[in-house]
Amino acid sequence: MKQHSISFTTLLLILLVSLLSACQMERPVESTLVYGLTLTPSGIDPHLNASAELGIPLTSVYDTLIFRDQESGEFVPGLAREWSISEDGCDYTFLLREDVTFHDSTRFDAAAVAANLDYIVDPDHRSQNAIFMLGPYEGWTIDDEFTITLHLAEPFAPLLDSLSQVYLGMASPAALAQWGAAEYQFHQVGTGPYRFVEYIPGDHLTLERNPDYAWAPDIYEAQSASIETIIFRFFTDAATRGYALETGQVDILGEIPPNEALRLAPMDTFNLHTIAVPGIPLQFIFNTQLEPTDDPEVRRALLLLLDRETIVSTVFHGTSPVANGPFSSILLSMDESLDFPDANADVAIHMLAERGWSLTPSDELQRDGNQLSLLMVVPPWGYAPDVAQLMAAAWTTAGINVDIELVPGFGSLLEAQQRGEYHLIALNAFGSDPSVVDSYYSSDGLYNWSGYRSDAMDQLLKAAVESTLSSEQREDLYREMAFLVREETLIIPIRDYVNLVIANERVTGLHFSAQGWFPYLIDVRLIS
Repeated sequence: MKQHSISFTTLLLILLVSLLSACQMERPVESTLVYGLTLTPSGIDPHLNASAELGIPLTSVYDTLIFRDQESGEFVPGLAREWSISEDGCDYTFLLREDVTFHDSTRFDAAAVAANLDYIVDPDHRSQNAIFMLGPYEGWTIDDEFTITLHLAEPFAPLLDSLSQVYLGMASPAALAQWGAAEYQFHQVGTGPYRFVEYIPGDHLTLERNPDYAWAPDIYEAQSASIETIIFRFFTDAATRGYALETGQVDILGEIPPNEALRLAPMDTFNLHTIAVPGIPLQFIFNTQLEPTDDPEVRRALLLLLDRETIVSTVFHGTSPVANGPFSSILLSMDESLDFPDANADVAIHMLAERGWSLTPSDELQRDGNQLSLLMVVPPWGYAPDVAQLMAAAWTTAGINVDIELVPGFGSLLEAQQRGEYHLIALNAFGSDPSVVDSYYSSDGLYNWSGYRSDAMDQLLKAAVESTLSSEQREDLYREMAFLVREETLIIPIRDYVNLVIANERVTGLHFSAQGWFPYLIDVRLIS
């Protein structure tokens, strides 16, 4: 009988394959990841501060009561294993997990949830975002050790979306009490897959793996993190980001300029992640209270003079879709009948002529001896200045005088808006619930910078928020609202926001939350 033997080489190969398989199953702890941040927030306590940038690291420090699945959009259990909503939509009861501890070993329970809510709504703390995300919140009742009910003065449909975000992440009540609103941002304690270690403003923020994490929600692909340390460093100058990636200063970096992203993407050493961010697209808001943009026909004509597709292609090089309404397409899908019209210069000039604006021999659009003139107020972010230049060029060609006022930041943008002397002002916003538009279009909205007031608009917005309607019914109301925005030409929509993230080829498993900005770092691995 013939004997079969296994060579030493074959045996060694089998052993190596077995070891590699075992390593993959155990997700071995790896060393250090460097993640680039592009904005230096004025504060990073998510309960009190508002920057989207703070959520990039802190989503891994905090768990939330519920999570939103980034693919289905459905809400799934988090620190709350179950929840129910009263028939009138005013009471939300959460049954909490009983096996969770904070990074400082404090137990998570209903009292911890209550302490977080009290911290957020404390008027002395002046929460910039989280308190507003709670809507008409009135208080809480602890039903038992692991059951809490939140009470609202009236129905508030966006509440579940709010509770799924880092701004309402659960912090250790012991840490909140120890450090207070002034110092807690430097000593943050959550229940998430990473522990907060250190924050040096403008320099770095450091997280370390939480070895005790044992309650990962289903939205994560991994049950525990594999990277030991994550260091976040700041790269506020967009021109330096490509260089930082190429020289190995950073492993992951977002908001890469489009031309740099397209240059780096084909390289074997990098991978490009195009992350659509839900919310309000980059748009130019018309001032309906100032001539000549107080006339809806003039607003429509100005829109028709712009080839928005060419503008977006020129500035963003195919990395962003053209916006077609007050919502980004990833937030709320629109019927084609709601699309803003394409450019048509002949129709635009005819519309202006009907309003008394005619071309002079010197190619100026004039009425009663005065040239049609526009002032645009433009912030520095989101490539708004580049877009504004192309818009101004198109209007100038048509005989319109255009001035652009560039402002250095949000404070100066707000000051310019409050003066009320602008005809168009650029703005965008982020949000994963359609109610993000409310403050822009309700008559008394904080950001109703168009000055447009409409009972019909207010009723639609009110019905969509203060209701117990299904998500599909709410979306239909927002589509009706979008129809009014288009019919009145309150905005010039430009582009849906896409975050261009470049990662070193050794980074695997990178994906982002339903809000678009926030990476799930528990799932990231580094391969050699």
